[in-house]
Amino acid sequence: MNNQITVIAFDADDTLWVNEPYFREVEEQFAALLADFLPRDNIIAALYKTEIANLPLYGYGIKGFMLSMIEAVLRITEGKADPAIVQKVIDLGQEMLDKPVELLDGVEDVLKALHGKFRLVVATKGDLLDQQRKLSKSGLDHYFHHIEVMSDKQEQDYQKLIRHLDCKPAEFLMLGNSLKSDVLPVLAIGGNAVHIPFHTTWVHEHIDYTIEHPNFYQMENLSEVLLKLIK
Repeated sequence: MNNQITVIAFDADDTLWVNEPYFREVEEQFAALLADFLPRDNIIAALYKTEIANLPLYGYGIKGFMLSMIEAVLRITEGKADPAIVQKVIDLGQEMLDKPVELLDGVEDVLKALHGKFRLVVATKGDLLDQQRKLSKSGLDHYFHHIEVMSDKQEQDYQKLIRHLDCKPAEFLMLGNSLKSDVLPVLAIGGNAVHIPFHTTWVHEHIDYTIEHPNFYQMENLSEVLLKLIK
């Protein structure tokens, strides 16, 4: 691995702690609520279509997901939904916001090993308040030099972060579970990226081709990073 690296950025959701399974659980509960109106797959497809259309308005995160669920209820039921269904959707979203933070295996050991040897940052997207809540609950915040909650993860977002950190792209390493958000834009600006897959990834984050790049590394878990970075 590139020995110029001085800054290591970590994605948060499904890299440091569990996130996506909560969305999939609620998605299934949402489909069950509307089972009298459409088949399951049609309900989930309608919700996904609504989420994607709303990304420019709400961004990523639970609050935008809640609003998209409410909108999807109204569309699927043609405005005839029992108010109790809308209330249940709100309850589901609030329960998500109150979920405990479940760290992934080995996360804290990795941060302890890297802390003091590199500048460690969190580079995640989503709702600012919710991500701050999760970071605080995680007990990991003291390991990080900087926390960056992005509205999206495009090339310009990473360029802005690198400028703020006053480092060169070649000195920057991004670790995350999404090839689309954590890997491709970082490689495009000359940085380094490690993909660490999670067993569940939102379909919006999928890509359908293989990445071949000298600064790209595929690893099975976060602990494997230590073997490449600490000699």
